[in-house]
Amino acid sequence: MAAGGKIFEKDKIKKRNNLALKKRARSITAFVLAVLVFLSLGRVGWIMGVHGDEYRSKAERNQLYDTELKAVRGTIYDRNMTPLVTSSSAWIFCADPYEIKKYFASENETERLWKEYVEYLSKNIAQILSLKKKDVKKSLIDSEKSYVRLAKKVDANRRLALDKFLEEKHVYGYYDSGEEKTVIAKPFFSYENDTLRLYPENNFASTIIGVTDSDGKGISGVEIYYNDQLSGRNGRQVTAKNSIGQALDSSYESVFDAQQGNGVVLTIDSNIQYYLENALNHALDSTKAKGVYGIVMEVDTGRVLAMSNKPDFDLNDPRKLVSKSARKDLKELEGTENYASKLTEELFKQWNSYCVTNNYEPGSTFKIFTLAAALEEGAVNKNTTYTCCGYYRVANDTVIHCANTAGHGFQTLTQGLMNSCNPFFINIGQTLGIQTYYKYFEAFGFTERTGIDLTGESYPVYHPAEKRGLVELASTSYGQSFRVSPIQMITAACAIANGGKLMKPYVVDGIVDTQGNIVSKNEPTVRRQVVSQSTAAQVREMMEAVVEGGTGKNAYIEGYRVAGKTATSEKLDTTDDPNDYIASFLCFAPANDPEVAVLVGVDEPPGVYRGGGVLAAPIAKEVLESTLKYLNVEPQYTKDELASISSKTPDLCSQEVYSAKVAAANEGFSVKIVGNGNTVVSQVPAAGQSIPEGGVIVIYTEDNSKTQVVKVPSFIGMTAGEANRTAIASGLNIVFSGPSQSAGAKVVKQSVETGTELEAGSSITVVFQATANMDD
Repeated sequence: MAAGGKIFEKDKIKKRNNLALKKRARSITAFVLAVLVFLSLGRVGWIMGVHGDEYRSKAERNQLYDTELKAVRGTIYDRNMTPLVTSSSAWIFCADPYEIKKYFASENETERLWKEYVEYLSKNIAQILSLKKKDVKKSLIDSEKSYVRLAKKVDANRRLALDKFLEEKHVYGYYDSGEEKTVIAKPFFSYENDTLRLYPENNFASTIIGVTDSDGKGISGVEIYYNDQLSGRNGRQVTAKNSIGQALDSSYESVFDAQQGNGVVLTIDSNIQYYLENALNHALDSTKAKGVYGIVMEVDTGRVLAMSNKPDFDLNDPRKLVSKSARKDLKELEGTENYASKLTEELFKQWNSYCVTNNYEPGSTFKIFTLAAALEEGAVNKNTTYTCCGYYRVANDTVIHCANTAGHGFQTLTQGLMNSCNPFFINIGQTLGIQTYYKYFEAFGFTERTGIDLTGESYPVYHPAEKRGLVELASTSYGQSFRVSPIQMITAACAIANGGKLMKPYVVDGIVDTQGNIVSKNEPTVRRQVVSQSTAAQVREMMEAVVEGGTGKNAYIEGYRVAGKTATSEKLDTTDDPNDYIASFLCFAPANDPEVAVLVGVDEPPGVYRGGGVLAAPIAKEVLESTLKYLNVEPQYTKDELASISSKTPDLCSQEVYSAKVAAANEGFSVKIVGNGNTVVSQVPAAGQSIPEGGVIVIYTEDNSKTQVVKVPSFIGMTAGEANRTAIASGLNIVFSGPSQSAGAKVVKQSVETGTELEAGSSITVVFQATANMDD
């Protein structure tokens, strides 16, 4: 028993030792594994920290490749569906810098050759795409990247040039055998779909249309206001790439098509916009003013038919600053931290519509609203009179002078408006009182924005209720000491023209899809009735008198009844020069049944002081006359106009000379005979042509008679009598336009240039302008 027990004890000890050894082994194994895991994690962390970008770039080349397909931006049309802005296919030009370097590494070439090749690529690509070489090189030299965008909006012509270059063999060295070492760049580059905005008319309606950024999103004008409609919806193309970055076959591809944006139809009529821009360009050139602006509006609806300010910018090069003063200011800031913010500020100032975003003191055009308020309240009537002595004393201590410092003397209400008499209208404002006057000031919309569908509309600046005293009332009554925008002024004037309704102005008529189907439509919106139809009609009648014989006579158009008001307003709070001013003219026609309104302003004209009646009224007349004729508004001539307008020439051909002379004389024409024949074989002007009464008809009595040619004289600076005598002496017919019978009126423009050779009997139109008694 004792021996067996010892053996048993030994076995037990042996087993315990074995168990201990196993536990120790497991512990050591676990420790070793823990150390290995720790070291592995540390290695992974080190790799990701030091070489993370490299491995991430390699992984990217073995993943799905997701490309955004740009939606074609919608077309912008004028109201006649004439495209003003379109979009076309373009491309984003991309490069794979990693593959470029990899190519040279695989060929066991030196880094020097790789850098030389990048230099070669950068130079040529920059030249084709009009980019800076250093920017292209910076992208291509970054060999850690397998994808960079070098340029957006690449058009078809530049893509052709790129493709030609990329397909050329470039020699970068020679093998020992003497064979050339060449590389073709095309595999390193690719294209993605993009769109390009096209502006075929350059500056045309640029501040209305607006600008898009590099991603094709609107940032001003209609482009930003209707961006959601125009943008459409981008699509996507998902493809798989293999280990070397090449796309796999189409079975791995998914395409989600882009959706083109809707079209925007403007209220702008291209023809009327052309009339306005043409007149403003001529005015800017002739007056040398800081700027000019204008609006044409449909009075019953608030539709803006045309709107522009000059100088403006080219939509195809919107980031080129037009303003000389802005360029000068920026030059002084070059290299400073303020340069970028100043450039952005000046660009947006350039892109914005002056008529919507800028305020000015309206001056005497505002008197029509003072007049309307007083008539509506019964504070004045047509029989109201006032004697102007050249100034008005307000609250016994403030003296405000009239433009006519000698005084206009005794005037009726209509004459007060015709003369643009400040004291008369101060007196009307004082009669109304502060509370009543500002009730109409607010009703006409001068304390709020109009709500036009363009961004950046300015708020009016006016006297707050607690600061409205008799002096503030006096200056407001004739249009000074507050500021409103041009769009506010013409919108309020349309309320006078249309019978008292204040409309909401708008520049977009509706939205259409790609097939031309109407998606949505903007309708005219009446904001409120401001004055009665009777009051509006009375104001229109008095405004018509302003054009017939007052300060607005340079807007007179034969056959059309024009109602208007002139203004010459000081820029009291917006300039350092107290002599700076804005000359403006506000009108609508026909006065008895208005269809369109026109507002024109000339900002800071230099030189001799000239008011709105001299500077702005002729511009507005040109735009209004062209617009009325284009809209087929029937002219209605007065008896006096009918007596002086052109008559149609009779048919004198085949008549004997004596009979022809008698027939012409019976119609009020004289005859000039060319040739020795007895019968008329031809005549100039031809039968049925319009020439003035008393004009000359040249008759030819022989088939081989030599055509009589005369040189056109200069009529500039002549009175009506002088111009008529000169025309007769030259063998020409002359047609008068403008206030030819007004005191001091002289010719300022003629339809045919001096020295031009014309056939005798031809007609020339001369335009008259009045300058006497035009202070407003």
